[in-house]
Amino acid sequence: MTRPPADVGTLAADIDTPALVVDLDAYERNLDRLARDFAGRAVRLRPHSKTHKCPVVALHQVARGAVGVCCQKVSEAEAMVYGGVRNVLVSNEIVGPGKIARLVGLAKQAEVAVCVDDPDNVRQLDDAATAFGVRLPVLVEINIGMNRCGVEPGEPAVALAKLVAGCRGLRFAGLQAYHGRAQHIQDLAKRREVMETAIDHVRDTVERLRRSGLACETVSGAGTGTYRFEAASGLYTEIQAGSYVFMDVDYKRVEGFPAEFENALFVLATVMSRPAPERAVVDAGLKALAVDSGMPVVRGRSDVEFQRASDEHGLLRLGDPAAKLRVGDKLWLIPGHCDPTINLYDWYVAVRGDRVEAVWPITARGAVL
Repeated sequence: MTRPPADVGTLAADIDTPALVVDLDAYERNLDRLARDFAGRAVRLRPHSKTHKCPVVALHQVARGAVGVCCQKVSEAEAMVYGGVRNVLVSNEIVGPGKIARLVGLAKQAEVAVCVDDPDNVRQLDDAATAFGVRLPVLVEINIGMNRCGVEPGEPAVALAKLVAGCRGLRFAGLQAYHGRAQHIQDLAKRREVMETAIDHVRDTVERLRRSGLACETVSGAGTGTYRFEAASGLYTEIQAGSYVFMDVDYKRVEGFPAEFENALFVLATVMSRPAPERAVVDAGLKALAVDSGMPVVRGRSDVEFQRASDEHGLLRLGDPAAKLRVGDKLWLIPGHCDPTINLYDWYVAVRGDRVEAVWPITARGAVL
């Protein structure tokens, strides 16, 4: 871990850069907004911690009614459980004896579930769970249009569910049905159309499971861009939205309900060079910002465009060569994609108003095992 770029009580203007900064007021409004959406509903909120990688944030979500969190890796699940989160779904397939042993060992310490899409993986999980003396909840992941992981919906999913249900060390707990590509379809009507087709696949699979005598107690999925469709379906029991907590440039382009959430996450950067009237350079480049979903946007400066990133430099193009921008000035950059940007940092600097109120460790940073 690196040292924090600020201490509690530091003026925001004095935070060292580049730094990952959370606007606490906007962050808390995002948390509260989604919590209100689910208050009194039968659908549970299980936010995805791959976004924030921080037990502090996860516990803020749980305090607002979330049943627990999702993770993508065993190491993320370990960080959450050891950080005090007691209910974790690894919404991914876990393969390999070492990782499986860690997973079932963790299931002796907290409520931990996992996803499957392969018979051999089911048998490996069963062997390990039996050896550890646990009964591991397992969700069958179905492919509802993303074409990534997941067995095909319908009879292939039923066959795999039957295999899980017949295992001594496993318990068939339901379906994982997530459509990641749908989250960023910008047109609301098109996004709804894609999800209606996906939800039809889920409905058919749940009905086939019922006819086979298998109760589907959990249907988990959905993200920030589609969660209202899944929540209204009458099928989904858990919603896995993650990016809503911070938002980013890419999600702000999505038409409809994601836009009501605020940008609460920023990379604070310093102007380190002003070599020409139309050009400036900040100290945040590829090692401080993920640009897979586009360049960051400079908050409150429509006259400044973040044009290109190299390893340690961000090149700014100034729309007005006479723009007031000097060496040493600090700019608040809204990341194009929050998840991989967060994974570049050890600390969140949480700011309220003009002062640092808290510094949170990003405990699961680099947790890829």
